[in-house]
Amino acid sequence: MSVFKRLSQVFQQKANAALDKVEDPTQALDLSYTKMMENLQQVRRSIADVLTSQKRLEAQRAQLNSQFEKLQGQARQALQQGQEDLAKTALERARVVKSQVDALNPQIDQLRTQEQALEDTGRKLQAKIEVFRTQRETMKAQYTAAKASSEAVENLSGLSEHMTDVNLMLDRAQEKITQYQARSSAVGELADSGVLDSLAIGGGNDDIERQLRSATSSTGVDLELEAMKAELGLTAAPAPVAQLPTMPTPTPIAPPIAVPTPHTTAPLGEVLTIRIAGESVYQVPITIKPQLDALDTAMETAISHSDEKGFANCARQLNNLIVSSGALLADETMAVSDLVVPSGDMTIDEAKKLFDM
Repeated sequence: MSVFKRLSQVFQQKANAALDKVEDPTQALDLSYTKMMENLQQVRRSIADVLTSQKRLEAQRAQLNSQFEKLQGQARQALQQGQEDLAKTALERARVVKSQVDALNPQIDQLRTQEQALEDTGRKLQAKIEVFRTQRETMKAQYTAAKASSEAVENLSGLSEHMTDVNLMLDRAQEKITQYQARSSAVGELADSGVLDSLAIGGGNDDIERQLRSATSSTGVDLELEAMKAELGLTAAPAPVAQLPTMPTPTPIAPPIAVPTPHTTAPLGEVLTIRIAGESVYQVPITIKPQLDALDTAMETAISHSDEKGFANCARQLNNLIVSSGALLADETMAVSDLVVPSGDMTIDEAKKLFDM
């Protein structure tokens, strides 16, 4: 079998399958009824045409008969006047007219027969149309009922296309709810343990500072307690205690991630390709990945707490870190980005829409 013939058969198969899907039996029945009514109208027009031709031939025959009678009378009158030649001429003309009348008679009879046959055909077609119209209404009602029943059963069992889409939407919604619940629980546990506070960019306290303050506070309380016991005579006077030097309040340690570092070309395979959303693409050394991870966690925390100021601070530090540590790639460079990060002027609302949070 040739390739073209196979393609033709495949096309016909696809076309038939597509037509089967869009074909509506009720519309097909209506079309058939319309075609039958058109055929009936055509038969009626044919009957009218045949009858018109018959009447025209009958009128012509009547005219010829009248002319024949006139010629016969003229021949008699000419004989009475003794004009035999004139009478002969009149009779010859009468004979010609008679032959024309004789030729019209079979044509008129044939047209009358055709008219009768067309009338019979029209009556039969009319009866067939009446039967078909009754069958059409019955079949349309049966098809509508069967279709409605099938759709109802499919909807009830979840097999219909609409119900399938609804079930898929419910599954996706349940999956997203479960994901957000797990994320909320994880972030809550991290917040309670203080891990997020120690990694927050620009925060005033961290875990080391809290431990130092706790130790200082405990030592001061112990000293006051011993002095109060001595004043009340509850214990022997304590030996002079050298005054402990006051421990200065620890200065918040600024994260080192925002400190610009001179760009050095990293060996192949030890760089990250990062695209700033809506801006340019940079290649940065892989050694700054811990700082990127810390900024990523801080930005997630700011988004989850709707901290606009903290998010903006993180976005600026992130962009400064990438620009100062990386190398700008040309716009025509077709490089696959390892990471895509928010731009420095992105708002927290835009970030929520982007991350669908």
